Amino acid sequence: MSHNGLPGAVHRIMGIETEYGIAQPGSSHENPMLLSSQIVNAYANTTAASRRRTRWDYEDESPLRDARGYNLDREEADPSQLTDIDMGFANVVLGNGARYYVDHAHPEYSGPECTNPRDVVKWDLAGDEIMRRSIRAAVEQFNPLAINIYKNNTDNKGASYGTHENYIVSRGVPFGHLVAALTPFFITRQIMVSAGRVGIGQSGTMAGFQISQRADFFEAEVGLETTLRRPIINTRDEPHSDAARFRRLHVIIGDANLSQPSTYLKVGSTSLVLSLIESGALTNIPQFRHSVAATREISHDLTLSHLYEMQDGRRMTALNVQEYFLEESRKLVERSEQVDDSTADVLVRWGRTLDGLYRDDPTLNRTVEWRAKLDVLNSYRERDQIDWGHPRLALIDLQWSDIRREKGIFYKLEARGVHEVLIPESEYLDAVSNPPNDTRAYLRGRLVERYPENVVAASWDSLLLEEEVDAPLLRVSLSDPYRSNRDEVGEIFEKSLTPRDLLERLRISHRM
Repeated sequence: MSHNGLPGAVHRIMGIETEYGIAQPGSSHENPMLLSSQIVNAYANTTAASRRRTRWDYEDESPLRDARGYNLDREEADPSQLTDIDMGFANVVLGNGARYYVDHAHPEYSGPECTNPRDVVKWDLAGDEIMRRSIRAAVEQFNPLAINIYKNNTDNKGASYGTHENYIVSRGVPFGHLVAALTPFFITRQIMVSAGRVGIGQSGTMAGFQISQRADFFEAEVGLETTLRRPIINTRDEPHSDAARFRRLHVIIGDANLSQPSTYLKVGSTSLVLSLIESGALTNIPQFRHSVAATREISHDLTLSHLYEMQDGRRMTALNVQEYFLEESRKLVERSEQVDDSTADVLVRWGRTLDGLYRDDPTLNRTVEWRAKLDVLNSYRERDQIDWGHPRLALIDLQWSDIRREKGIFYKLEARGVHEVLIPESEYLDAVSNPPNDTRAYLRGRLVERYPENVVAASWDSLLLEEEVDAPLLRVSLSDPYRSNRDEVGEIFEKSLTPRDLLERLRISHRM
């Protein structure tokens, strides 16, 4: 059951974190780590955070705890897995509840906790806008040369950087059940919600176009890693909440999307499948005989017609597998005898997308990003009589993901009404500064915005506060991601005239 109490609903705590590609054309000494730090610091200097830089609190982080029941020894871990160490890079908590920092030589925006797919899209778009503002601020404050930021997942030189999704799931669900259902779902989800890529293979050296930017980089079915031997199912057991009640599913197999409908369907369909798993209703789940190979082969099959061998002997296409999950989701919602608008809309879009893929419907260019990109690239190929190995196509692919609205090819399509818009500009611009009202991100964001001098440190599940400089520290627990929302603490902010007054009211509210 989803945590809002409605069986089969898409509502749950979820969010997206994105590492953006970064480059400085014309620079003879390009340093991605330095550029990323300049980007983050420059933006922070334009916000309330500049009055006091709230440090990130690593105390409760546990990146080496494995959901399969053990902890990886730190000596055996790759350095990239030690995300609980402060490396001294730019790291800031924003007034909209998000975290903005440098991760593996990339600027990363980790969006605030949301409760529904539409809000996930809204605060993801806010992250894109923050990147645009960061470019302008960095050029003004640090670096006169232009800085380019790309919302993509590979540099086509063998490196891949992630767009990760996070979902709160009931701790009562055995992890093995998640693996069994989500593996075939994630392998095939790419046909609906991927961003498309010029080049085959991790380095993109083989000519061609494929559905997913990330598929060629996955080398294992299940594992703790995120940058080496990437697994389809990531086992990091770091709930960032009450571990007795919640599990955080950390999904690393998705693409970075500029398409609003693609992001919406990506998180909406996944949330519905998680409700299916929590309900215990799934039976006869189709399991690929060769999961890792199928992940890549499906990305390379633009016809979506290839049949894959299942462990029980069935032969199914990626569309067949997605249809299985859609039908099971429909049944679950029908049994609940109640359906909210968001859930109904996700089901309609899911069905419409699969039907359009079956029929090779050209109108999918309005909602499916890889199809829209393929159409643009094919138009260039036909006009200029060039094949997939021509370097111009790789440049067009890169320009597609340029985050600047005046430069990015995707944004030009969107501006002309070719690709569907779900969130009006006014809404995501508001989300740049304001947190969601219905999760703990509300308290985190409002405190950082209003009293940054008093927020010593922050993490997803707690805040460390002081009434005044050198005063005893108070820790506010945010272990329940549904609490500390506007309904619960909004009045406290309205009635508090001073930081001391506010902290006293919070002490009573949260029983510190």
